[in-house]
Amino acid sequence: MQKQLKKNTILGKIKIKEISFLIFSLFVFNIKSFANEISLVEIKILDKISSKTSQLSLNIGKEIKFENLIIKVLKCKNSEFDDNPEVTAYMQVQDITLKNNDKVFVFNGWTFSSSPSITLFDHPVYDIWLIKCY
Repeated sequence: MQKQLKKNTILGKIKIKEISFLIFSLFVFNIKSFANEISLVEIKILDKISSKTSQLSLNIGKEIKFENLIIKVLKCKNSEFDDNPEVTAYMQVQDITLKNNDKVFVFNGWTFSSSPSITLFDHPVYDIWLIKCY
């Protein structure tokens, strides 16, 4: 009976070591993922009438009002390839001058920094370009 108890104790120690290693691994993984977490998005806005550009930094998940637009970025990701970096963002834009459709977005979709014409933001006054995420 003593040997059986000793064997279970050793087995228990191994399990405790495995569990502590697993917890340590998850902790290190979470620190790494928090370090890579993106919280700001940089965009450029062109006013087609005045030909002036403005550069804005937005917090992800927060709305910002620029002139007649309400802009919100929900997600942003930098590519993991160094040779040709690509930045993508999921953006929603509302025009507040349209009183009859205040729930409809002028733009609701993914944007790409390298080619903004893929998903066209079509507005009579403004153009928006994604610059970077950080």
